[in-house]
Amino acid sequence: MNKRSIYGLTMDEWEDFVVTNGQPKFRAAQIFDWLYVKQVASFDEMLNVPKALKALMTNVFDFTTFEVVRHQEASDGTHKFLFRLPDKNTIETVLMKHAYGLSICVTTQIGCRIGCSFCASTIGGLVRNLEAGEIVGQVVHVARALQVRIGHVVVMGIGEPFENYGALTNFIHIINHDKGLNIGARHITVSTSGIVPKIYEFADDHKQVSLAISLHAPNDHLRTTIMKINRAYPLSDLMKAVRYYLKETKRRITFEYILMKDVNDLDEYAYQLAKLIKGMNCHVNLIPMNAVAELGLSRSSKSQVMRFKEILEKEKVNVTVRREMGANIDAACGQLRATERARQRDKAN
Repeated sequence: MNKRSIYGLTMDEWEDFVVTNGQPKFRAAQIFDWLYVKQVASFDEMLNVPKALKALMTNVFDFTTFEVVRHQEASDGTHKFLFRLPDKNTIETVLMKHAYGLSICVTTQIGCRIGCSFCASTIGGLVRNLEAGEIVGQVVHVARALQVRIGHVVVMGIGEPFENYGALTNFIHIINHDKGLNIGARHITVSTSGIVPKIYEFADDHKQVSLAISLHAPNDHLRTTIMKINRAYPLSDLMKAVRYYLKETKRRITFEYILMKDVNDLDEYAYQLAKLIKGMNCHVNLIPMNAVAELGLSRSSKSQVMRFKEILEKEKVNVTVRREMGANIDAACGQLRATERARQRDKAN
């Protein structure tokens, strides 16, 4: 029998489990406390849980294990982990240090099928979705390994979160619960390449969670060139969904815009972007590209990044340039995983 991840159940699911097995409902809160407050690594450490319940849990659940293949620490305090899962697939998780506290970037899929031209995550395509417990487990493992309290989560690692929507939703419920990790909904941000139907669903399901759109181009021709997803969901449909999100949640939305030299960083594109998002409660996050050798693209010059920013500011757009983190490690999403795969191929040859 394949066992379930111990980190994959919401509080409601734990309550159903213990009550169904003849235990009082409060046992669920005790289990949550052991998993997410005390962050134990075995059933034996759950001291106030009855032996019979622990024996049953041992038969049904596994503590999701994360073998550390590589752990890099940058000079700015960024930590990047390459984890190997029990099925031998690898995933990446990044911990970042900000003035407001620690933020973790988690992965939702092994690989990605979206196929953006600038992203290392797409190299090798999609292998499978992660289970909710495998996403939650990233937060727990990093917090336990580094002995830190993580207060912010960004779902911007490998994969398209909205293509794993059920696991994403359970992950949010689990880390948000006040009996567990207690990470506030407003401290959670999910990034999507633009799966339009799921933006509507997300707006209805998670009104307090922040949303970021990987935009990267201000017109359909350019965006389709660098992001295949635009063929299915062109900008007119995407912007309509964004406006629905803004209306339903009253939350500001973030547009992520990776600047690539001579691709999407021209002055005319800055003006087009300003026109596209005019009047929206939004923020543009300009991101100097982390170059990935296999993709043949390079980052915009610092002067052009600043010029792009100045044009947007002149057009009354709320804009910042993302502070570079992990510059001296494999910081780009999917980059460490791709580097390790190449290393293993070289070793095999």
